[in-house]
Amino acid sequence: MDLHHTGRRIAVQGTVQGVGFRPWVYKLALELRLSGTVKNGPEGVTIDVFGAASVLDQLLLRMETELPPAARIERLAWEPLATEAPQGFQILKSDSTGAARASIPADLAMCDACREEINDPSARRFLYPFTNCTHCGPRFSIATSIPYDRPRTTLAGFPLCADCLAEYEDPRDRRFHAQPIACPACGPRLTWLDALGEPVEVGEPLEAAAALLESGGIVALRGLGGFHLACDATSDAVVRELRRRKHRDEKPLAVMVPDLATANELAHLDTAELSLLVSPARPIVLVTARQPSALAPSVAPGSKQLGLFLPYTPLHELLLASVKRPLVMTSGNLSDEPMAVENDDAVSRLRGIADAFLVHDRPIATRTDDSVARVVSGVPMLLRRARGFVPQSLAAPRPFLEPVLAVGGQLKNTFCIGARSLLTLGPHVGDLDDLSTFQSFEAMVDRLEQFLEVKPEVLVHDLHPDYQSTRYAKERRSRLCIGVQHHHAHVVAVMAEHGLEGPVLGVAFDGTGFGTDGTAWGGEFLLADQLGFQRLGTLRAMPLVGGERAIREAWRVTLAVLDDAFDGSPPLDRLPLFAQLTQRDVLNVRQLLRTGFQVTPAHGAGRAFDAAAALVLARPRANFEAQLAMALEQTAEGEVEPWPFELCRSAPWQLDLRPMWRALVGELLDGLPAPVLAARFHATLGAGTAAMVRALVEREGAYPVVLSGGCFANARLAREVVRRLEGLQVYLPHRVPPGDGGLALGQAVIAAARLAEGVR
Repeated sequence: MDLHHTGRRIAVQGTVQGVGFRPWVYKLALELRLSGTVKNGPEGVTIDVFGAASVLDQLLLRMETELPPAARIERLAWEPLATEAPQGFQILKSDSTGAARASIPADLAMCDACREEINDPSARRFLYPFTNCTHCGPRFSIATSIPYDRPRTTLAGFPLCADCLAEYEDPRDRRFHAQPIACPACGPRLTWLDALGEPVEVGEPLEAAAALLESGGIVALRGLGGFHLACDATSDAVVRELRRRKHRDEKPLAVMVPDLATANELAHLDTAELSLLVSPARPIVLVTARQPSALAPSVAPGSKQLGLFLPYTPLHELLLASVKRPLVMTSGNLSDEPMAVENDDAVSRLRGIADAFLVHDRPIATRTDDSVARVVSGVPMLLRRARGFVPQSLAAPRPFLEPVLAVGGQLKNTFCIGARSLLTLGPHVGDLDDLSTFQSFEAMVDRLEQFLEVKPEVLVHDLHPDYQSTRYAKERRSRLCIGVQHHHAHVVAVMAEHGLEGPVLGVAFDGTGFGTDGTAWGGEFLLADQLGFQRLGTLRAMPLVGGERAIREAWRVTLAVLDDAFDGSPPLDRLPLFAQLTQRDVLNVRQLLRTGFQVTPAHGAGRAFDAAAALVLARPRANFEAQLAMALEQTAEGEVEPWPFELCRSAPWQLDLRPMWRALVGELLDGLPAPVLAARFHATLGAGTAAMVRALVEREGAYPVVLSGGCFANARLAREVVRRLEGLQVYLPHRVPPGDGGLALGQAVIAAARLAEGVR
């Protein structure tokens, strides 16, 4: 075989199906004058290519440096191919034989070319709300199996018209093999329903929705992965009415804005936040609000943060352009329920909330919530991993000997399937307290198992016996159940994301996690690898009086830590927090503290945040998870010195914050303003954490430091710790949530290590 007929078979795994990868390879091969074929298969994409060795090397190099915007290569390997070179280069029909291993493509935001098209009166897709191409549009939410081809999507029931078919079959067209391709002649359509769910004949359903929103109405809008409830974000009366109907009292509502100019008017945006807003995933981005603002105060009451995002489908784009104002765009559900997906279900559940329904007939295969992100220490961090990211796989640190299903935790649940060499996180499910959410969890597990064509016989769960996910794992018929400690899973999730084999010094800060000693952990310093951990340090325990009730009524934790810090005699009568409480309330809690009845020792950093926030802000209660901690972060201003703390070096070492509590009370009584007190709390916890880490590094060795757990979604705390650990290798989560949304990933990796080593 001469130089012009050297052959190579290139196997590519990653996000390479449904993202324009094959057409890109086709055009690149033509440019380089190579011959051969490219096709989708269960494991990814296979390229058989022929040409001069030097040109084939160019192809491989450009595959590393030039890719379609949403494509991502996890693994690439090639081997010599000794067959005869074909004439020309072709894209072959997908191969659906063999085990399914391909990374399923995520849903992608509308690209600039499609945006121009829907706004071009001369284009045949002018104002068409389901316009898409190879580089954008629905993917995971419409896929029914893999490989990802049109017959395996919910668009299979929409036969292509002659014009769309010509685009679909032309390798030079940007819609070549765009599986969701559609147009007004052959694709999905909108329908307008009244408040009772009955169809209403209108000229343009989208115009009817815009008119209702402009007049102060609430619209249930069927989008890409489910329903949104939309209303005018500038009308306080309308937003308050939405809250009343939806039973959502104070939790901030996400706001969709028409463009970056509007986003800049509403929030202070840095370069990283702007990049997140316009990324192909289009997550909701938590940003700092400008004051004064055109937005209604009820959008995010008492909060300096906003959740902003840009339109990511043509439907949203056209609606925002017509209304010409920001819109609240929140999940179509009652609080704590899963988002409605089907039209009939939405009418049944949202009747009485929505004044009308804008629906369509493109089926949704998988419910997909909006992703949420923020910038922490200058780098994007996912807080909720859903649309735009799910179900992109991550490379497993080691191959799985057999498939594993890790079921995550109780709150912010996600699950993970580990199979072969990939970790596939499922979509955000939510809190499993609600029966309908748990049923959604079961359905999503079944769905992903069907996609990957696996039925794991090894299930991995949290140690907490009362988690619904734990019960599911133990009650499902399987060969083996593996329990994994909560904070070990947090640390290993970050290790897996960054390719760290360990050991690492892991700092896991969250509200609560079941410890191996039966107490509630949550301020942990662990020497960990994938197989196990040592608990080197922790926060001094804080008594939770009344268990879960103390999480809602944070003043109970404040009272407990102050009694501990002041030997039972804190100056409660001079503190504004306790002026809001009755003497009977305080006496009852103190009685429980003395007897130990209904008192749980808790080491959680999240509980320290609650106690400090209640004290500094004089807010005794929280209406939703982490409300007080978020308020304390947003209150903090300026650069300040930390208060004192102590390191107690008896095993396990303890970070003792009693000196901090005494100093906080003293400065509060001296009249220091809340922003300074809040800043000093963050500085103290950051300084104490860094001091503990450096002391442990001195004792154990300079291991990489991993920061994990929901508390590290707090940008100020993360910045304080990272800054004070300068000189050490420090890793934060970015692609996987720091909180319980990342637990399942860590659980799966730990299970793989235990299976490989024969440890149960």
